[in-house]
Amino acid sequence: MNEMQRAWRIAAYIERNLEGDLTLARLSREAGVSRFHLQKSFKAALGVTPKQYVEACRLRSLKRNLRAGDDVLAAAFGAGFGSASRVYERVDTRLGMTPAEYRKGAASVGITHATVETSLGLLMIGATDRGVCFVAFGESVAELERELRREFLGAEFNAVAHPWPEPLREWIEALELHLKGVRSRLDLPLEVRATAFQMRVWSYLQSIPYGETRSYEQVARGIGKPRAARAVAQACAENRVALAIPCHRVIRSSGEPGGYKWGLERKKELLRTERLHVDQA
Repeated sequence: MNEMQRAWRIAAYIERNLEGDLTLARLSREAGVSRFHLQKSFKAALGVTPKQYVEACRLRSLKRNLRAGDDVLAAAFGAGFGSASRVYERVDTRLGMTPAEYRKGAASVGITHATVETSLGLLMIGATDRGVCFVAFGESVAELERELRREFLGAEFNAVAHPWPEPLREWIEALELHLKGVRSRLDLPLEVRATAFQMRVWSYLQSIPYGETRSYEQVARGIGKPRAARAVAQACAENRVALAIPCHRVIRSSGEPGGYKWGLERKKELLRTERLHVDQA
């Protein structure tokens, strides 16, 4: 078993045993290597430490439990946190609200959203008072609204129609011009919640020039995690703001486009449009 395989085996072990002992000492015994060796090889493979991976997995489990209606205590124990106090102390900022608020639906969070027909189909943009939090393509308004509500469970949603209020009108116009190739740089104020690793990946994606692509391996090397290509692919899949965080510019090392959250044909068309306008410039 090579180092990469060992790291991913331990990652799978973590996901299966969130309620158990997941200290570095326990994980190193499971892996059959020293704590130092596991720490180094795991971070090289996945881009995060075992401890960070444990907390990310527990946070996802916590969110699922809260969405299912569990009270905070049951949700915390079910996710392996051990106590509700640990949840409030360590993960409320990553939820974007306290666990209790999240379970009740975060009624204090307001998201204004609008849907516009584009050359690539329907596009929905959602924004809080801090910035754009959601940009997604879809086949229908109902589908897009379901996706928005799943991501921001129970927030107050305000659908607006044309003429759109400022600054939403400005942001929609920027997205439309970007899709047409008129505006290559898309500089929207974003409010995105992310792990440290996701933020590193997404920041790198925003640095990829218009009309260019990078492989998952190149992105991994670019953020200093050369063995974390699979984790980079996962971070791309978890992007909630299409175009503004241009995950469509990440392709396979073979040159094939690879996957895209909003459809492979849309990815191909985005890349074709960008190359065309760069060639014409």
